[in-house]
Amino acid sequence: MPNEMGQSRMASAMRVTGAWVQLLVDWLDQEHLAAPELRAAVASRAADDAVPTPLWTDWLRKAVALRPDHIAPGLAIGALVQPRHVGVLGYLVASVGNLGEAALAYRRYERLFYGVDIADTVMTGNEMEIRWPPSDPPLGHLGDSVAIAALVTFVRRQIEGAPPPSFVAFVNPPVDAAEHAEFERFFGCPVRFGDTHTRVRFPAAYLTMPMRQADPGLRAVLDRQAQALLLAQPQPDDFDRALQQVMLRLLPDGNASLRRAAKELHLSVRTLQRRLDAREQTWQQLLDQTRKQLARQYLGDRSLSLGDIALLLGFSEQSAFNRAFRRWTGDTPRRVRAAA
Repeated sequence: MPNEMGQSRMASAMRVTGAWVQLLVDWLDQEHLAAPELRAAVASRAADDAVPTPLWTDWLRKAVALRPDHIAPGLAIGALVQPRHVGVLGYLVASVGNLGEAALAYRRYERLFYGVDIADTVMTGNEMEIRWPPSDPPLGHLGDSVAIAALVTFVRRQIEGAPPPSFVAFVNPPVDAAEHAEFERFFGCPVRFGDTHTRVRFPAAYLTMPMRQADPGLRAVLDRQAQALLLAQPQPDDFDRALQQVMLRLLPDGNASLRRAAKELHLSVRTLQRRLDAREQTWQQLLDQTRKQLARQYLGDRSLSLGDIALLLGFSEQSAFNRAFRRWTGDTPRRVRAAA
């Protein structure tokens, strides 16, 4: 369970992704709602952008206000979830072998989604429980409803004949009887409000149930990509995070230039240069730092040849990678791999 220091990190860094907020557009489409201003706001965020949770919950409130007659609209929004809304984490979870492995993958890479690690997985008797402490700033009733509805929906789609959870709880205050009944109908189990944690509980016997789209080969690739994304994440800073993720996309194409990065970030070259100057960092320093971090990660993966690693890091040939690595570390990639 997170301690006070963990809560402090959550307060400063928790967010959702631009891919996640596309759920709102899908719901607006389903409801045949124009909402041009809201759609424009969501469209302004790229899939890898960090969206502060207060902004996300504000968009949710504005959306559901357009359908005031709907009971528990957060459940309907979450039920539209697809792997693309969760990015690499979603595709990775879909490719694992069973529900137990899916829970472990989520715990390991949750930071790619929320920016922080907040979930705790525990065994209580013969049940597995995933639980989240109250967030700061809070996601609130709508945000939590969407998140947990999406999680349970995702499981249902990935497991043939998936049984319902055994129990769901929310930290949010109790709702009226009609909404409470809708929550229990949706989840197919008892639901409690006003709890100390938001919880989803499954019988331990469910953990070995096979996933519908299990793919060991794809899982290995996605796991490697998720590890690289985690490694490339800077300390909580939305601009740094966005810049690192842009570089991660550009490197394999050999296009990691200041001009190309500025274009991807929708900034002028001068503005990006000014932001780097404010951090007392040059573009080349940032490029070398990112390549060095990723090189150490990739060298630990024996399925990648040194030539593969050179291409992933945006070098035209292995010899150029070897020279750069020696400049960064004083050693050669081959010796570092052998020592590892």
